[in-house]
Amino acid sequence: MIKLALALTAVVVCAQERARDLGVRFTGDPGKLNAITDVAGVEVGHTTLIEGDKVRTGVTIVFPRGKDNLDPTFGGWFSLNGNGEMTGTAWLEESGMLDSPVLITNTHSVGTVRDSYIQWLARNSRKPGTNSFGDFFWALPVVAETFDGYLNDINGFHVKPEHVEQAIASAKGGKVAEGNVGGGTGMVCYGFKGGIGTASRRAGEYTVGVLVQCNCGARKQLQISGVPVGELIQDGLPARAGSPWLREDLGSIIITIATDAPLVSNQLKRLARRATMGLARTGSTSGNGSGDLFIAFSTANPSGPGGNALRTISMLPNERMNPIFDATVQAVEEAIVNAMVGAETMTGYAGHRVVALPHDQLRKLMEKH
Repeated sequence: MIKLALALTAVVVCAQERARDLGVRFTGDPGKLNAITDVAGVEVGHTTLIEGDKVRTGVTIVFPRGKDNLDPTFGGWFSLNGNGEMTGTAWLEESGMLDSPVLITNTHSVGTVRDSYIQWLARNSRKPGTNSFGDFFWALPVVAETFDGYLNDINGFHVKPEHVEQAIASAKGGKVAEGNVGGGTGMVCYGFKGGIGTASRRAGEYTVGVLVQCNCGARKQLQISGVPVGELIQDGLPARAGSPWLREDLGSIIITIATDAPLVSNQLKRLARRATMGLARTGSTSGNGSGDLFIAFSTANPSGPGGNALRTISMLPNERMNPIFDATVQAVEEAIVNAMVGAETMTGYAGHRVVALPHDQLRKLMEKH
């Protein structure tokens, strides 16, 4: 079943419409693929789990330098609202280095995904770029989550170690599947079907790429390119009476930002904060029930900041960061909309059904406004 799901994902990548195909206008200059993989070296993998009427979940993984190069990168993170989980952030904050991929899943599978990644390291004689001494190491990987319990039987604990390994094995550059894939399989965004979305921007000689797992917001809040889409499309709200998706901004969003600009950890923390503004452009106010956690890394300084040798690094002056900030805000906004445009209507656990953002209605609204 899993192999089938992955094969279907490969087909969807080629045929999938994206926000720009529907006439949505965004600011900024996207990269060739308009994806996080426009940042050279970045690889993305998904395992998508859809089975029966209960299983709607999965795993997504982002390797900063590809799965064959675990050298650490400079990194930083930011919590806009902490009703969520992102492991490994204490060491990221302390060291300023990201020495693992970013793994994303559902709320109750964080432990499984974390442990499974460490087991993969041990079985394959791999080790993180920090906290390793010869054959001895300890790992503090970054694993983040959003809650898919409306469409997925989240307490069924369907994500297993082999699913993490499949996501790792599938990681590659190039086009990135969006919508109902990977960790985003069972997610709801602004009362529409959500999931994985990506976008990129050129910032002079540099590139910024973003990947989101979008599961946040209330329908009434949704804005796309300044148009109050959520107020104008009210049909198809999640069916269960009293559902929190009818009235609250909750559910969470994970935003991963990659760049090839030579930024160090404090600058990347500044970059992670700017994701807030891209999220706000789509309408969310980061409600009490939402875990809005953002992480940024730089693939520059290719020798890696780890090890014990003296390092000479490049660093972009703070006075030259404004284009990077602009690119981040723009790419986050588009990635969120791409997540909804790429998603398809889904029925899952307990018969709950979430409709996709209707492409025809969105196209007409964009033409009108």
